[in-house]
Amino acid sequence: MTGYSEFRRRLAFGTGIGIEIGGADLNVVIARVRPSGARVLGAATIARFRERPAGEWGAEYSGFLRAHGFEHLPATVLAPRSEVIARSLYLPGIAERDLAAAVALQVDSLHPYGEDDAAYSWIRTGAAGHITVALMRRTALDEYTRLFGAAGVRVGQVTFSGAVLRAALRLLAPPPAEGFVALAETANGLEIYGESEARPLFSAAFEGSAERAHALGIAELRLPAQTPAAVLAKLLPQPKAAPQNFDVHALAMPYAAALAGACPLLARPLNLLPAELRASASRMRYVPTFALTAALALSFAALALIRPVEDSKYKGALAREIARLEPEAQKAAILDRAIERTRARSKQIDAFRRRPKVDMDALLELTKTLQPPTYLEQLDLSRTRVVLSGTTQQASELPKLIDSTSQFNGSEFTMPLARRTGGEAFRLQAKREGAE
Repeated sequence: MTGYSEFRRRLAFGTGIGIEIGGADLNVVIARVRPSGARVLGAATIARFRERPAGEWGAEYSGFLRAHGFEHLPATVLAPRSEVIARSLYLPGIAERDLAAAVALQVDSLHPYGEDDAAYSWIRTGAAGHITVALMRRTALDEYTRLFGAAGVRVGQVTFSGAVLRAALRLLAPPPAEGFVALAETANGLEIYGESEARPLFSAAFEGSAERAHALGIAELRLPAQTPAAVLAKLLPQPKAAPQNFDVHALAMPYAAALAGACPLLARPLNLLPAELRASASRMRYVPTFALTAALALSFAALALIRPVEDSKYKGALAREIARLEPEAQKAAILDRAIERTRARSKQIDAFRRRPKVDMDALLELTKTLQPPTYLEQLDLSRTRVVLSGTTQQASELPKLIDSTSQFNGSEFTMPLARRTGGEAFRLQAKREGAE
């Protein structure tokens, strides 16, 4: 339940500004946090800020920061506790990535405002599904945002007392091991804060006596009736150094806000301010960027050095594998050539077997085409052509007649026609079709 560890304490470095919005005044505290302890660097009260022009009291605030050298720091602003509703939810078994959606489904049932008139934020409190949700009327938040913007006040967070108290109590030392309830007189009246196993965070503003506030806190936290009321200021990390006029009891709330704002990476932020309006000027925000840039540069350098070595190793392995497979590849090539030769021979044999039939088909075609009184004296038949010589009555009709067959084309005489007894002597040749 504590959320504290020695390792976290050693990471506690930073400086924060806490502003408590009171009824009429603003209470401002600047605190520096180190693992060895906290120091209050300055404290101030901006009187009657609601009545004065924003530029006037904004200049007073800026002068205070400038005097301490922290005008670049954004502030953690505590809204009046009476204007913030704090609700507890119990959502066990929900994954971290789904918590925001689960809380959003519950928001409308947690406040009395109109639809879309509530600004809210939440934090996980404890490890068993306990969630604390803070809600504020959007119009009130917008008014404070406008007011601080007009005054030139850089605001990083708008939150409520319970969230910063929980963070501050765990920053440099563990909170009380058992449940507790603490009271504090603040600029906005009496405030109750407590923690227990049943309710990891309880915060409320109370109008009444301290005894009744104590009884209410015990009942809400389900603590034993004899549990004493602690002084809230004494539970906070006590400053090792502070200005002479600093009173930790009177300024417990802005002091806690300054502590939480000093170490935003360790304190779980509950920020009601819209993301686009949040100011950020902490130099620590550059640390992750510098670290990632350095890591990226080292990665590129490592890649630049490793790549040639890996390429050389790969080429060597590739050459060895090629040398190992080369004999098998040569055998495969020899086998492929042998297969091609065998295939060619098979084709030749098949063609040779087909030749007698093809030649007989050609002779049959010529016999059917050249009817008496045409007589052949010579016939020379090869794979590509046929040469005919003989006698006929009308030799000039022979080329056309032979070209009309399916076996021959391109017929032409190879010598002039000559008259003889019985007709005309001729000699011609023709090309063969499909006899290869």
